[in-house]
Amino acid sequence: MSFSTLLVDITLCILIIYGLLIMVYRTFWNRLEPVKLKQEPDAHPQAGSRDGIRFSVIIPARNEQENIQNCIESILHGSYAKDLYEIIVVDDFSTDGTGAILQRLRSQHPALIKIIALAQVLDSRPINSYKKKALALAIEKAQGEWILTTDADCILPDQWLAYYNSYIRQTGKRFVAAPVRFMDTGSFVSKFQCLDFLSLQGVTAAAVGAGVMSMCNGANLGYEKAFYKEVGGFEGVDKLASGDDMFLMQKMQDLQPGSAGYLFTTAAIVDTLPMPDWRSFINQRIRWASKAGTYKDYQIKLVLVIVYLLNLSLVVLFFTGLFHPVVLVKWLILILIKYLIEFLFMWRVAAFFNQRNLMGWFLVMQPLHLLYTVVAGWLGMFGKYQWKGRQVK
Repeated sequence: MSFSTLLVDITLCILIIYGLLIMVYRTFWNRLEPVKLKQEPDAHPQAGSRDGIRFSVIIPARNEQENIQNCIESILHGSYAKDLYEIIVVDDFSTDGTGAILQRLRSQHPALIKIIALAQVLDSRPINSYKKKALALAIEKAQGEWILTTDADCILPDQWLAYYNSYIRQTGKRFVAAPVRFMDTGSFVSKFQCLDFLSLQGVTAAAVGAGVMSMCNGANLGYEKAFYKEVGGFEGVDKLASGDDMFLMQKMQDLQPGSAGYLFTTAAIVDTLPMPDWRSFINQRIRWASKAGTYKDYQIKLVLVIVYLLNLSLVVLFFTGLFHPVVLVKWLILILIKYLIEFLFMWRVAAFFNQRNLMGWFLVMQPLHLLYTVVAGWLGMFGKYQWKGRQVK
């Protein structure tokens, strides 16, 4: 048996396993029930009410002068009673106008907005995870029963806090993941990121339907402050640059299985900006991939291995096909099968996030997605990357 024939057979076997995995995700996605806002008064507590949960919304920010005001104002314009939440922004050594904007906003809303400047708290010694440090410091000062985290480039929906309040009261969950959507800015790199991120969000929600909390995103995340303390906060994962969301989720699931839930409703979708160019996009994905080797859950690791091996085998098969036209035809057939498997799942996910208009690009971007997955996955495990002006390993 020739190398090319063996490679085709191996790729086909991995593709079959991958297809079964996506079928499982699709099944559990279809079983998800949208969360409905309770009609009782505590769904929209009024000022002075003791019925609503008090939230502390934490926003780490580094050089976000273009975004931070829109982010904070989207929270302030929400429907939730203003005496039942606070906004804590942690300025992570910003060198632009972020600090001045924050001071102005705090002067306008002194009872709602708190600012922590890392430059005034940390010494000059570099650390590997400024974001975890920022979150830990903010949680220390938080007055709320629940911690909600988001990013400085996010826009929060009007009923964001109301839905968290209602969902927590209905379910008794102590850790809540929720949907995040990349905004399409019109560029090719933007559309690519939107589609890639849709797949991650689809898997995140579907995994919850299967009873497995395999992923979450810190741009839309909540957990009980007391629960955070019970698991020891970020202790044990504080040296890792990324993973402030997923590692904390794993610690909480390990301590109390079944404590995590997913806020499955379009009314809680948080919008965030994609990376502006390919370089920053790749750096972001390398950062995300860098935590893969430290996952304790064998199910997550198995899924990541299957996905990576499939993409790697298809990349190798493509380059082999450049010298063997018959192999190239087989590669094309395998790519089309992969596309159809993913499309059936992604079509439903794109509908939930109101981004079906992007699905016309899905087939076109398949080859590029293969290459990026292989490169980002490899560099995430063994390389360094730039993030927010810092070199991180």
